[in-house]
Amino acid sequence: MFEVGEYIIYGNIGVCKVLEVKKMAPPGTKTDKLYYELEPAYDKGRRVYTPVSNEKVLMRKIVTAKEADELIHRVKEIDTLQIRDEKLREEKYKEAMRTCSCEEWIRMIKTLYLRGKSRQAEGKKITSSDARYLHLAEENLYGELSIALKIPKEKVEDFITKRVETQG
Repeated sequence: MFEVGEYIIYGNIGVCKVLEVKKMAPPGTKTDKLYYELEPAYDKGRRVYTPVSNEKVLMRKIVTAKEADELIHRVKEIDTLQIRDEKLREEKYKEAMRTCSCEEWIRMIKTLYLRGKSRQAEGKKITSSDARYLHLAEENLYGELSIALKIPKEKVEDFITKRVETQG
């Protein structure tokens, strides 16, 4: 169970702060269940209520500062997504997003960045699907690392780039 004040990843909503754990009766029932009251970190004022026992949506603690540092240190070693069938490209992106894994988000960002560069070299633009998934992966990764490393979200990309460049 997560503690009040803790930051967690809640499915595709991303980083949320646990505001409260309380008993509630879902509409149409008479039975009280334990619920988390969550506030998305980048959508202040919005509330999300989910059963503590929810197994349909992936919930996990955010990475620690140490884990974030280790992850950034390994960025160069993380492979891109292997997509052999273009028809399955979007499905691969969806699968990677559903994992709610920082490593998978990095894998996606690297894949989409390199694909965009390749398309650009051919005189083509990035596809709207690629642009959408690149944005989603960046938002999720940078949002989580921002909280873990206690740096503003808009500075995370530069922080990672500088760290990777100094590794040689």
